[in-house]
Amino acid sequence: MFTRFFFDLRKAGVPASLTEYLTLMEAMKRGVASFRVEEFYYLSRACLVKDERNLDRFDRVFGATFHGLADAAADGADAVPVADIPEDWLRKLAERFLTDEEKAQVQALGGWDTLMETLAQRLAEQKERHQGGSKWIGTAGTSPFGAYGYNPEGVRIGQRDSRHRRAVKVWDKRAFKNLDDGVEIGTRNIKVALRRLRKFARTGAASELDLPGTIRATAANAGWLDLKMVAERHNSVKVLLFLDIGGSMDDHIRLVEELFSAARGEFKHLEHFYFHNCVYEGVWRDNARRHVERTPTFDVLHTYPADYKLVFVGDAAMSPYELVYPGGSVEHWNEEAGQVWMQRLLSVYSKAVWLNPTPRHYWDYSESTRILQRLMNNRMFPLTLEGLDGAMRELLR
Repeated sequence: MFTRFFFDLRKAGVPASLTEYLTLMEAMKRGVASFRVEEFYYLSRACLVKDERNLDRFDRVFGATFHGLADAAADGADAVPVADIPEDWLRKLAERFLTDEEKAQVQALGGWDTLMETLAQRLAEQKERHQGGSKWIGTAGTSPFGAYGYNPEGVRIGQRDSRHRRAVKVWDKRAFKNLDDGVEIGTRNIKVALRRLRKFARTGAASELDLPGTIRATAANAGWLDLKMVAERHNSVKVLLFLDIGGSMDDHIRLVEELFSAARGEFKHLEHFYFHNCVYEGVWRDNARRHVERTPTFDVLHTYPADYKLVFVGDAAMSPYELVYPGGSVEHWNEEAGQVWMQRLLSVYSKAVWLNPTPRHYWDYSESTRILQRLMNNRMFPLTLEGLDGAMRELLR
């Protein structure tokens, strides 16, 4: 199994060497990691991964290779004692999936202010755990607050993954992964579309042979060779790329990674930052450290000049409160509404587009998408080859 794991990593593009693999085997032999999958995961990652861009590939291979290993001890047993049932199994038993008719009967509290006031009241009054109800913070019910239930507009508390994507705020700390900029492009057409956004210039040190200039100079020098050099020709267009990550964008990771890879190959001057749902007072470059290493959005505005082309990539699917209310962010308390930060960015970078991976015919069903279209002055394009072509033309106007 370990040998297959090593070769699968190599096949996936993780440049693990034989020496590193032998180091891992020696560490296992010496008992550095006990017989727990989690400890082996961190040990093998430390030994075999040298570049953080390969962490996502490592995780995918690790999951495919060792999936279900933690439950292997129960294989072949006639029955699993109640005390040995994993906690995740018990939690799933509490999940409640409602029919469409039942969902229609569940009413939202009636707005952002009411939702936040009611949550504060519940936190002050509630003294014990609740399950299956419609009022208290609990599980498997129709209350606006809690986990594994349903409400058209609520605050998710104590639930690892999204199920209905209806929460207007998430009370738990979430971890996202960086997009992989080394993904093999599924089609060259993405790069071809991006090549419309080109403006070549020769800058930097003279490192490339100027053949026509050399011929002219040699002829003028009575046949004595006179080499002429010029700076390499580069695309001088500068791009500031903002990538929505996590939540509903998980459905579009492959497509966005292909775009990200193509952009890294096409633009010499490319700066990228991540955000979740909407840009607020801070953005980040590394999703693993997004809670401790953020870049203030004001720093971005003051660091990169107005000649940068601004490109947002996101599905624009969120609660409208995130755009129009202070504190509306699904993850934290933002002092200013999302639309305020969008307007600041657009006032500095006049050449800006939004690329949306959701098909265009769904946009009118999302209030937040309609708001962002207005903020972008209708410069939102679908993340298709035709949409990319239109976006690049817009940025060149």
